[in-house]
Amino acid sequence: MKTKHTLLGLAIVAMGLAVAFTGCSKNTSAEVPAGTQNVNFYLTDGPGLYDKVFIDIKSVKILVDTSADTRKHDHYDWDANGRGGRLDSSLVWQDGNVAAGVYNLLALSNGVDTLLSSANIKLGSIRLIKIELGTNNSLVKDSVTYPLNLPPNADNYILVKLQGNECERFASSSYRLWLDFDVARSIVNFNNAFYLRPVIRFFIEKQTNSISGTILPKDARAIVSVYNGTDTAYAIPNRDGMFKVRGIPDGKYSVFINASNGYVDTTINNVSVSGYNNASIGTITLHK
Repeated sequence: MKTKHTLLGLAIVAMGLAVAFTGCSKNTSAEVPAGTQNVNFYLTDGPGLYDKVFIDIKSVKILVDTSADTRKHDHYDWDANGRGGRLDSSLVWQDGNVAAGVYNLLALSNGVDTLLSSANIKLGSIRLIKIELGTNNSLVKDSVTYPLNLPPNADNYILVKLQGNECERFASSSYRLWLDFDVARSIVNFNNAFYLRPVIRFFIEKQTNSISGTILPKDARAIVSVYNGTDTAYAIPNRDGMFKVRGIPDGKYSVFINASNGYVDTTINNVSVSGYNNASIGTITLHK
């Protein structure tokens, strides 16, 4: 789901990395040493029309603002080194303790996620997250594997600007945030080559809604669009026909089921979500 307040673009020349994502400041639990906070980032996926999408994540670095008055840094146009309008000793880089490796993003859809990063870091507001990408990126489409390259002259990292206080506190000293990697918007096919321009949004389960349902039969190969006047999200039902779109703000939505193989498309209107709940449209059986 794309919303104005969650999309923070990172401007990079030409086909640079496009990022939509904000950040957080977190607390510490009983196991966390004094003077630190525990931060957890979960990776999930907004799907695309591929068999598999493999992303090589090498590291996560977190820039913590330890100053008492963090608002003095709000205007900074941060660079990859954590520099803004001036250098400041209160800005400290911390290791995000990432589970480095190659992730199949399309295995993380319809309510599935995985713990990407969990670290005890200094107390303070998180101002930047720097996600370093490796070179082992690829995708599978129609059973054929293709390299997935960064655009020419693009940096090998995703730089995420943070505001603070967006994360969910789930224990006395621990916080978490879900990072939704929007595959459909992150991959560009240009001259028969695939390029990665990451688009990520964040959400907190306890402060957003979801829409779910089941689309049958599976040979309809449906694509589900959930939309209203300002937001659009996509889902591809799993092998059992189930889909789930998370991170949806309050409102009324239409659910468009785009069918294939001769099945008729279907639209369900006026699906309301509010109060951080799930709205189920039940089982929809498509017909030819």
